[in-house]
Amino acid sequence: MTDSTRPTLPHAPPIEVAENEGMPPGPNFIGFSPPFAQTRQVTGTLTLALSRTRTATDGLRSAKEKLMRHPEEAPKHPLARLIARMAVVAGMIASLAFPVLAQDGTGPMPENAEARSYGGGWNCALGYRVAGEECVTIDIPEHAYATGRSYGSGWACRRGYEEAGGTSCAAISVPDNAFLRSSGYEWQCDRGYRRDREACVPIVLPDNAYLTDDTSGFGWTCDRGFTASASDCVPIAIPENGYLTHADYGDEWACERGFFEIDGRCDPVALPANAFLDPASYGPGWRCERGFETVDTICVAIDLPVNAHLDRSGNSWRCDRGFQLAGGECVLGR
Repeated sequence: MTDSTRPTLPHAPPIEVAENEGMPPGPNFIGFSPPFAQTRQVTGTLTLALSRTRTATDGLRSAKEKLMRHPEEAPKHPLARLIARMAVVAGMIASLAFPVLAQDGTGPMPENAEARSYGGGWNCALGYRVAGEECVTIDIPEHAYATGRSYGSGWACRRGYEEAGGTSCAAISVPDNAFLRSSGYEWQCDRGYRRDREACVPIVLPDNAYLTDDTSGFGWTCDRGFTASASDCVPIAIPENGYLTHADYGDEWACERGFFEIDGRCDPVALPANAFLDPASYGPGWRCERGFETVDTICVAIDLPVNAHLDRSGNSWRCDRGFQLAGGECVLGR
């Protein structure tokens, strides 16, 4: 009886083989606790001792691994939540990315589109426009053409037609004695006619007048030597020694050189000595020669002080550089 209960060590390897049967690949997985396999009953005392020893050892090792892993797992929870939130945002952006790229013409090229001639991406073909991820047909009315622009209605009326209600193109009504302008969006009366609301009426041309292209006025202007008065052209009264200016506005006549206007007539200019006629429309009609200055109605020689010179006009003087005026003289500056 004593021999039958004595433990025999050679049976230890079979016990280890029995424990490893049916176990996962390794014990390094977090939270893994290896199950205990049934052992062969070699001896009751040895089997029970080994099982209790192994259970205590595994329990200590599992507790130690949990204590060692706890500091590492704690900071991972906020980071994991942040990564999860970023993944959700990235998913939302990815779900919206394709329509945005399609609107911009940089996504996959849909049907009825063509590659851009420069850069990258694509554009909808003429007569189509972007709608979401596709190029849809533009409803172009009669007498219109596709503009190829991404904004607006995508179409415009042809020459001689105008938009009506934003859905159709109506013909521009051109009255008699009128023609369509080169722009194609407006009409103009023929020469010899003027616009009166939506019609062109003949221009009544008075005597001593000729037709003009001015569409804002009467459509005519008076000949040289005549001025408009109501609907007639009357002669311009030009005084002796005067001439016509032929100006569109302002004075209709002016005095000849050497004469100046006074009370509707042209009187001769009283030219003093050392003076010449001045063509300026203001002033006495004359100017002193260089080296003379005007005093009342005559020209007086300039008394040039030392260290002075005539200015640009020639009818006054100023001190030389480095000198300054003091008591009517040019003194050295300090």
